[in-house]
Amino acid sequence: MKYLVAAAVAALLIAGAAQAQTGTCKAAAAEKKLAGAALKSFMAKCEKDAKSACSASAKEKKLAGAAQKSFTTKCIGDKVGK
Repeated sequence: MKYLVAAAVAALLIAGAAQAQTGTCKAAAAEKKLAGAALKSFMAKCEKDAKSACSASAKEKKLAGAAQKSFTTKCIGDKVGK
């Protein structure tokens, strides 16, 4: 069980590092010059990844209730670029 948790944390750190290099999802999409269906698909996947990473981060910080919701909402907004 500990190995599974460690692997999940490592995966999130790697994803977070990749996200930090490009900034936000909107910035990455602009950098790649995406438009139309490609942009929509990219943004949907990026937002899904952000939700997963932010939820895991909130759990790591042992947040619950309104604090968890507030943290997660801000975190997703920061990663997506809203």
